[in-house]
Amino acid sequence: MILHVTIEQAEDGWFVVECPALPGCVSQGKDEREALENIKEAITAWLWAEDKKAISNLPAKPVQQRIIVTV
Repeated sequence: MILHVTIEQAEDGWFVVECPALPGCVSQGKDEREALENIKEAITAWLWAEDKKAISNLPAKPVQQRIIVTV
């Protein structure tokens, strides 16, 4: 999966990185490398949380099989 992020240096020197496609998915780091590593973790957590919300809202169907896929 490919996602675009934005990165900028804050006044305090930290690098703030955000994934516009995932509302509220923001992280930071002491340098660009750390910020980019941190946003990858934040993206993974964001997607996991959204998946959990979606699963909990599905109606239970006895013939429906749930399978996990990785991308």
